[in-house]
Amino acid sequence: MLDAGLEVNRLSNIYETEAISETPQPAFLNMVAELKATSAPPPDKLLARLLRVEYALGRTRDVRMGPRTLDLDLLLYTDKTSNSDFLILPHPRLHERRFVLVPLAELAPNVMHPTLNKTIAELVAETSDASAVTRWQP
Repeated sequence: MLDAGLEVNRLSNIYETEAISETPQPAFLNMVAELKATSAPPPDKLLARLLRVEYALGRTRDVRMGPRTLDLDLLLYTDKTSNSDFLILPHPRLHERRFVLVPLAELAPNVMHPTLNKTIAELVAETSDASAVTRWQP
């Protein structure tokens, strides 16, 4: 389902994490994918493609932070930054969420956050988010 010129390079393990929401819901399964590009689309076009994949797989946006079938986020795009109505890069809450940081650190612990100037491993160690993030065992 990815565009020509994009392929999945590596996947993190899957992690089970408690939902961060005011709406009662079961735990989520989270993972991070590293994409490799031979001819990468610009970040806004990649995010638009991710949103089309969500829609094609039945994602609806009825309740903010509510239950969902799928949630694809663009966390980082090399060292690029963006602050538009459509796309904020790096993801604005990446550094605040263990459910993102733990699988991201598995793949890219030494990658620098482009605006905080800290590695992903440093962000994991410093986050105040104490939510449970455990490797999923099917």
